[in-house]
Amino acid sequence: MRIAVIPARGGSKRIPGKNIRDFAGKPLIAYSLAAAKKSELFDEIIVTTDSQEIADIAQSFGASYIIKRPESLSNDLVGTFPVVQHAISHYQSHVRAVDYVCCIYATAPFLRADKLQEGCSRLSHDLSKHFAFSVTSFAFPIQRAIRLAGEGVEPLDESKMGMRSQDLEECYHDAGQFYWGTTHGWLSNQPMFAPHSVPIILPRYLVQDIDTPEDWQRAELMYRAYVAIP
Repeated sequence: MRIAVIPARGGSKRIPGKNIRDFAGKPLIAYSLAAAKKSELFDEIIVTTDSQEIADIAQSFGASYIIKRPESLSNDLVGTFPVVQHAISHYQSHVRAVDYVCCIYATAPFLRADKLQEGCSRLSHDLSKHFAFSVTSFAFPIQRAIRLAGEGVEPLDESKMGMRSQDLEECYHDAGQFYWGTTHGWLSNQPMFAPHSVPIILPRYLVQDIDTPEDWQRAELMYRAYVAIP
């Protein structure tokens, strides 16, 4: 039994109504729902929300089960883990037990069904793993990062500044699209960023955080360029 859990809170501050705002012609959450449906992996596609408007739109775009999120889990200080844990516990107590749970962010218009399938396959074929989630590489060597210092700058690691890029280890970051996990992994609070997690590597052109109006504009430009590729 596999379920998708899409957290979609209604109180976004930096981009009001972000989860259902029009993005390239559709509500933003519609892209995550479409990828989940296209993957044909899920027995249930759940949206957990504190907003009836989000719930109605999510159902119109394919959500099969809505969880009314309690107020205690609806402020901007609550992380993803307790929201997913609440959704799992609610579903298991009201419907049936589940084996695998994929948290999918509602703000992932570049999410692809084949990457969801890869994550599911790799997690389910290795019983030593608890999670599989999307990552992408940094575009610039993080070892040569600088920070602002007064009116100037300084390196984070002086010893790395003269090294060639190709001699530095490539590093990755969370791509913020999906997080597959076993039910046990989610409910027992296993850490996500650990050796028991499988990285599903995405190309950088399929990754863009959407936290600010500038992010939104960039993401729409990227999306229009991406979908125009034959």
